[in-house]
Amino acid sequence: MDMQIYFPHLGIRLEHVGKTFSIFGFPIAYYGVVIVCGMLLALALVMREAKRSGQDPDLYYNMGLLAILFGIIGARIYYVVFDWNLYKDNLLEIFNIRNGGLAIYGGVIGGVLTVFAYAKYKKISFPLLADTACIGLVLGQIVGRWGNFFNREAFGEYTDGLLAMQLPVSAVRRHEITPAMWEHVENIGGVDFIQVSPTFLYESLWNVAVLAMLLVVCRKKVFDGQVFLCYLIGYGLGRLWIEGLRTDQLLLPVAGIPVSQLLSGCLVVVSTLLMCFGLAKWRRAKKNAG
Repeated sequence: MDMQIYFPHLGIRLEHVGKTFSIFGFPIAYYGVVIVCGMLLALALVMREAKRSGQDPDLYYNMGLLAILFGIIGARIYYVVFDWNLYKDNLLEIFNIRNGGLAIYGGVIGGVLTVFAYAKYKKISFPLLADTACIGLVLGQIVGRWGNFFNREAFGEYTDGLLAMQLPVSAVRRHEITPAMWEHVENIGGVDFIQVSPTFLYESLWNVAVLAMLLVVCRKKVFDGQVFLCYLIGYGLGRLWIEGLRTDQLLLPVAGIPVSQLLSGCLVVVSTLLMCFGLAKWRRAKKNAG
């Protein structure tokens, strides 16, 4: 009854979008399948980029497996910490990620820390590893965001724009339905639908542009770490905008500020300063060499 997802202005009507499927009676969430597919594609792209740039693909394969593991752990910790009220009375629920509850920024933090530790252990340049790894990371984010589509989550305020998405009221968490959404509830075939901004789609499309930018920069970079900084700036700018539209924001305790929006702003500022410093250093070196 609540399996429909419509994009009315695009003429797309999906009548049966399930959240799970079964194999031998065991339910498997599409959310998890999408996340795993994103991770595998990310790893494949990283290994391809490593080979193209004359690095050892196996090095990135081993590092990638570790980054995936600790990225998932980081994504869960981030979500639980900033939405503690959902888990404080049932601590075992912290380990149940089948219903979602993974924060991408937590995954990025966990993955970056893993790459940093791996670089130290292998005595390899962290900026070089980060340049190569972030290309796969953004591809994983492009694909992984579609897990939110199957879970009917990570959407934004009411909109009547071209990409507006309609969801049955019964398919979403009631506390994420805003007054504006209630005001524009539409009954279709006896089912009440809210119309929302598909912020998961916005972010996925934004990251396609970020990936295209990184693929260009990685072939023209003038210092190690430049591609990674471009990723932080590009992704941060998109998340800064998109996070402001969402109705399921993780908020900073007491201050009530969206955590991911604050983090995005800080990353954009710091990364831009580091980018300027890196380019200035390269220009000085080039001038002195000339």
